[in-house]
Amino acid sequence: MRTGLLATVPAAALLAAGTLLTVSTTAVGIPADAAPSPSPSLSHSPAGVIEVSTAAQLKEALAGAGPGDTIQLADGTYSGNFTTSAAGSSSSRITLTGSSKAVLTAGGGYGLHLDGASYWTVQGISVTGGQKGIVMDAAAGVVIDSVSVHDLDMEGVHFRTSSKDGVLKNSTIRDTGKDGRGMGEGVYVGSAGGTDDRSDHVQILGNTIGPGVGGENIDIKEGTTGARISGNTFDGSGLTGAHFDDSWADIKGNDTVVENNIGRRTTNNGYETHSQQSGWGCGTVFRGNTSDLTGATGSGRYGFNVTNYDASDCPVTIAGDNTVNGGRGVANPGVPVG
Repeated sequence: MRTGLLATVPAAALLAAGTLLTVSTTAVGIPADAAPSPSPSLSHSPAGVIEVSTAAQLKEALAGAGPGDTIQLADGTYSGNFTTSAAGSSSSRITLTGSSKAVLTAGGGYGLHLDGASYWTVQGISVTGGQKGIVMDAAAGVVIDSVSVHDLDMEGVHFRTSSKDGVLKNSTIRDTGKDGRGMGEGVYVGSAGGTDDRSDHVQILGNTIGPGVGGENIDIKEGTTGARISGNTFDGSGLTGAHFDDSWADIKGNDTVVENNIGRRTTNNGYETHSQQSGWGCGTVFRGNTSDLTGATGSGRYGFNVTNYDASDCPVTIAGDNTVNGGRGVANPGVPVG
């Protein structure tokens, strides 16, 4: 039986006459609820909140995010390596957020790689497994807030390839360097072997780093300037001693401020400075730090082991309000305190 105009007039005749052809499922006797439904996709609200609950959705969201977007992770395990090159702006950031039960788990490689992805905020989530936890490459203005990073073969968080003005705060990093090669720094700023990596003005604030960190809790590399390490709690019980990893923080960049941190359990010294490249490792200021060297067995056992002090060419300031318990003293001989 023929019903309606669309069933009685040939479609070819309508097209030849320049008439718009509209097909109605009701008109041809197909129930409306039998029409094909769209495949599952991301939920992207008008406010720019992208709801994510699977690894595939997370990869899609990371690739397609734009300034002002928020990627909201549901609790659950997201297996794989996750990367993005999408960039926000200083006035319109991109946010990746979830609770500590939203866990990025990598079987190898990087858990989260912000590759040229400037002006992101990563908040609340956990990253575990794999080679490295969270890595920034040429990504300016990244803020990492209240994350948990743990159980990695190498370092936890790495600001690299001139990733300037980054912030790591209120986070927990533990159990890194599990492959046993001594490359398990908690936080790594810059790159070794040269001075081209200008990951400047990175701030490391109010974090808990350790236990189980195989390298230094924090390593500030030559070529970087203006780092600030403030209000952190360090536990050096995981130090392996490989590659001279025997202190909570090793400062090789310039003009670093290290203040109001608490350190416990180290194999040798509390903090160290080195000149790996000429003219670097200078201008460090240590103030208000509390260091407990009880149990240290290394050859130094100083709160501050300054290996490159030169009053004129490579000054280092150790303020009188630093306190050191145990060990052999506040600083190695020849370095003024106060």
